[in-house]
Amino acid sequence: MGRVLVVIPTYNEADNVTTIVPRVRAAARAVDVLVADDGSPDGTGVLAEAIAAADEQVHVLHRSDKQGLGAAYLAGFAWADERGYDAVVQMDADGSHAPEDLPALLAAARHADVVIGSRWAAGGRVVNWPLRRLLLSRCGNLYARLALGMPVCDATAGYRVYRTAVLRAMDLESVCSQGYSFQVELSRLAHRAGARIVEVPITFAEREHGSSKMSPLIVTEALWRITIWGLRDRWPRRGRLGHDRWP
Repeated sequence: MGRVLVVIPTYNEADNVTTIVPRVRAAARAVDVLVADDGSPDGTGVLAEAIAAADEQVHVLHRSDKQGLGAAYLAGFAWADERGYDAVVQMDADGSHAPEDLPALLAAARHADVVIGSRWAAGGRVVNWPLRRLLLSRCGNLYARLALGMPVCDATAGYRVYRTAVLRAMDLESVCSQGYSFQVELSRLAHRAGARIVEVPITFAEREHGSSKMSPLIVTEALWRITIWGLRDRWPRRGRLGHDRWP
């Protein structure tokens, strides 16, 4: 795999950052970790700096304010590319993504461009979600798969491995969504770029500390964007020279 960077976005994750980073380092000793903190007022960035001071494979990217999950990941991708990393891992800070699953994702990435830690592939499961959340995720992913024509069971999953070469080919400058829809948009861009996408089943556990960033507005944004992308992919408008105007 070469050099691998795990990007962990944080905002008010003081209860989790001191646990999740050591677990990542224990699960995969060769990887580096970048905590991308959006100016957390609860001191998450300070705690991350203390971890980094004791471990040269841990780094902290301080961002001025809360700009959203997508912006944090894009900043992390750019940070990794500038420093010559060969692959980037997306991972939540809240413990929902078990670092102990990381070796399996990295093993799959040896023969893939994108690896998705999937809740809905065969063998995947979710722990401690109410029925409403389960139905929302299941139905949302089915809709994304049908609307966008992607052979992906869990397009909204946030536990992923990307080869940086593929990220360069994905036109990340066009990315405009955040949160829930950000993962779908990157799935779509990877699929359109011809990336080899593999899903590895994982167990997703609801966070124990802190509050979820999910909201009805985020879900509404995702459904609206998926619909627009689906229409654009099927009926692209042509410019004067005959080129597709949609990304």
